[in-house]
Amino acid sequence: MRELTVSPKLPSVGAACHGAIDEAGRPGSPIIALAGAPNVGKSTLFNNLTGLRATTGNWPGTTVDVARGAWRFKPGDKVCDCAACDGDCRAGNVREFTLIDLPGAFSLDPLSPDEQLTRTLLLDAPEAELPDAVVVAVDAGHLARSLYLVCQLRETSHRVVVALTMTDVARKAGVEVDSYALAEALGCPVVVLDPRRRVGMDNLTRTVREAVPRPRPTPREYPRKAADDLAREDERFAWIEAAVDAGTTRSGEERLSTSDRVDRWATHPVAGPLLFLAVMWGVFQVTTAVAAPLQDWLDGLFSGPVSDIVGAGLAALGLGGSWVEGLLVDGLVAGVGMLLTFVPLMALMFVLLALLEDSGYMARAAVVTDRLMRTIGLPGKAFLPLVVGFGCNVPAIAATRILGDARQRILVALLVPFTSCTARLTVYVMLGTIFFGRFAGTAVFLMYLASIVAVIGVGLLLRKTLWRTMGSEPLVLDLPPYQVPTARLTAAVAWNRLEGFLRTASGIIVVTVCAVWLLQAIPAKPGAGFNEVPVQDSAYGVAAQAVAPVFAPAGFGQWQTASALVVGFVAKEAVISSWAQTYAVDEPLEGESAGSFGEAVTASFVASSGGHPLPAVAAFLWFLMAYTPCVATLAAQRREVGWRWTLFGVAIGLAVAWLGAVGIFQLGRLFW
Repeated sequence: MRELTVSPKLPSVGAACHGAIDEAGRPGSPIIALAGAPNVGKSTLFNNLTGLRATTGNWPGTTVDVARGAWRFKPGDKVCDCAACDGDCRAGNVREFTLIDLPGAFSLDPLSPDEQLTRTLLLDAPEAELPDAVVVAVDAGHLARSLYLVCQLRETSHRVVVALTMTDVARKAGVEVDSYALAEALGCPVVVLDPRRRVGMDNLTRTVREAVPRPRPTPREYPRKAADDLAREDERFAWIEAAVDAGTTRSGEERLSTSDRVDRWATHPVAGPLLFLAVMWGVFQVTTAVAAPLQDWLDGLFSGPVSDIVGAGLAALGLGGSWVEGLLVDGLVAGVGMLLTFVPLMALMFVLLALLEDSGYMARAAVVTDRLMRTIGLPGKAFLPLVVGFGCNVPAIAATRILGDARQRILVALLVPFTSCTARLTVYVMLGTIFFGRFAGTAVFLMYLASIVAVIGVGLLLRKTLWRTMGSEPLVLDLPPYQVPTARLTAAVAWNRLEGFLRTASGIIVVTVCAVWLLQAIPAKPGAGFNEVPVQDSAYGVAAQAVAPVFAPAGFGQWQTASALVVGFVAKEAVISSWAQTYAVDEPLEGESAGSFGEAVTASFVASSGGHPLPAVAAFLWFLMAYTPCVATLAAQRREVGWRWTLFGVAIGLAVAWLGAVGIFQLGRLFW
């Protein structure tokens, strides 16, 4: 999947029908745009049609650019049935459409950069660059609201196909939709489907294939000339009302839905936040408790059999005791192996979060937390990219484009790095397991609460200083109905996120591990050869010892801990791998045993804190949460807000991290 940040040059249907047909995945096939409001199943439909696993969510802002994918047909299918070609033109060789997933929009009147992108592609582009057809996802449960975008598109020359979703939800509310009558009223085809269960996909494919070769329709004419914009809006709403009346029937009295009854508690000003906290505590508690045995097994696997097998293989090749063994065993196996022990935990975490998203609850969490943000003066809609940030900071920075005000986008882009991404989660769990035992889940939960406190505190500070004149705006969010999560969609979303985690481990982490090992092998003092020096006397150790005194007031001034934070600048997962490497190659003093990894980390915090390891660990976790984000996040910030604001954000993060860590340790050691 590619993401486009500018309007792509879209070929017309004439070029696709009579011009040269390119191979699969290349420009030349007909372009189909997928549009619709947030939470109508648009991104799920895109994933099903293209076979891609793009992230879906229950809040606007998940898709902020144009996602592009191939919508392929079965062998032997034909695309063109136009009379001029007698059903035997070059388009009969087309085996795919190019499907573009536009940012969610309720209308073509933009209020933010992502909605402006949708308008540019559908309305402001030259006719030769317009998509060959537009599939509009429409929520049958909120038909009148969803049809406004269809109404605007029918005023253009676009070939429009309506994909009617959530008919089961509408039926439970006593609303039956007649797709044939609705299609006649709208003047365009209507296909009933369920993207979550892949129902109706073939009908949609056939309908779009039939629509593409037809001439572009004549734009819908008004029955009377609108004298002004207000009169035009009145006519649009009258047209929508007539279409809804023609295409729907109500059975019995309108009854309160299950979602509405649950939302009385889930979005309640008092019960809602308490429920949200309880749900998230449960997620972290279940994750750490269930994944712990698998983590222990993987840890023993990499530190035992895998290391022994690699060592034996190198010895058979005559490389035992060489720098190659140091790189492979003490470097890659120890570093990457330690990180991979967190795969079960990450997988379980992603599954639980995907269940919450697919059920519709995460949208309620956004509403509940939004109330708090507006209370302290932050823009209500700003919480949406912050929610994304708890998964990964990089797409969260891009998601700030849903904000219409440039100053709001800058402010939220500065706050996103304070949200605890899943990369930090691995370190939280590791230290929580070592120092807090069966309370590890609660410790991780408290770190996420601390992340929210940091976002609110820094946001309030900036709002009261640099952003004093900025006005806030209410959150406008279409709450999806509660639904029973589907196993296929949950598994796809969880695997997509886990795959990203593994891709990082096999990419950036491997490079980082090799770099750390190289620095640990280079002697910083004369008299020792390459890979023959104790870690503390290597280039890595000496550099870390120079930095370590900065963290002494926070209780973690040991050079091993300081070096892990420096490496964490590249990727937060690298904190674990660098620690594992350091303790794997660090030879114990005479008369001491090497001990386990957990024992080595514990000893380090005990020594650096003067016998107060718990407040030192708490201070370290705060620093890890708040300090400079990873390189990829900084690159995303620079792209969105420029270098000046990016460096300003780095300075704020370091200040909040260091001051908070010092305060936590100095106060904590008085009681711990």
